Amino acid sequence: MSYPNPNNPYGPPPGQQPGQQPGYGYPQQPPQPQQPQQPMAPYGAYPGGAMPPAQMPYPTVMPGSAKAARVMMFVLAALNLIGLVLAVLGLGGVTKASHEASSSPYADMSAFNVGKGVLIAVIVVIVIFTVAGITLASQFGNGAGGVRVGSIIFGVGTILVSLFSFPIGLVHTVLGILVTVFVSKDESNAWFSRPRY
Repeated sequence: MSYPNPNNPYGPPPGQQPGQQPGYGYPQQPPQPQQPQQPMAPYGAYPGGAMPPAQMPYPTVMPGSAKAARVMMFVLAALNLIGLVLAVLGLGGVTKASHEASSSPYADMSAFNVGKGVLIAVIVVIVIFTVAGITLASQFGNGAGGVRVGSIIFGVGTILVSLFSFPIGLVHTVLGILVTVFVSKDESNAWFSRPRY
């Protein structure tokens, strides 16, 4: 029978003979009966499961950023109507000038035709943006995420179109930027993504 190495700190505890089952110095306890395991509840279910994530309360009143964006969209629509009147008056003037110039044998009608075409295109764009602005702004009270996305597209489109008429369209550029920023805010997103009953 060999004795453990006295320099080995991992030898059997004092009072235990080599070859015996280690009891680690504590008396043995009788084994505890195991309890039957309950089936696991699905994630997030009560009782005993994980708590469901807390949901942010949805706003019940339209936030200030959404109200401001709606007002700016109505202002843009009003400015577009003023531009529409000016474009129609300009088209009438170009048409009248082309009729007067057509009686001259030396008149070049291509400039008048290009001017009419440009003014008609401008009128069409103004009408589209005016109708879109009024429609989207009037849906802010009960509209869902589509109104928000449409308003962002309206703001970006207003910015891009106003860059072609920069000195005159500076107000449109600023208002388009503000509409895009205000509708993109988190509080506006919470307003448009709220549940509707």
